[in-house]
Amino acid sequence: MSPFMANTKSARKNIRKNRTRALQNQAVKSRLKTLEKKFGTSLGSGNVEEAQEASKLFVSALDKAVKKSLVQRNKVARKKASCAKAIADMQGGKTEVAPAAVDAPQGDEE
Repeated sequence: MSPFMANTKSARKNIRKNRTRALQNQAVKSRLKTLEKKFGTSLGSGNVEEAQEASKLFVSALDKAVKKSLVQRNKVARKKASCAKAIADMQGGKTEVAPAAVDAPQGDEE
């Protein structure tokens, strides 16, 4: 129970809703911590594919959490950049992103 006594029916309902939401938010934050630990473990194992899969799950969960305002967006940006840097370092500085083809005109062709 909460330390305050609700005076109205709607206040009692709000207490119930807040308790439910707090439990759900706690579960999401706990999952984020678990996924971050799994990512760190996969980095330590040295398996690039496993690390990339763990990173994908972690980043996805971070994006969902920031969408619900459970985590600040700057923290999410920092963690995502850290994941990307760790994977790039693991691959020897190579990233899997192919350069985009540029279709710019080559001069005065009409």
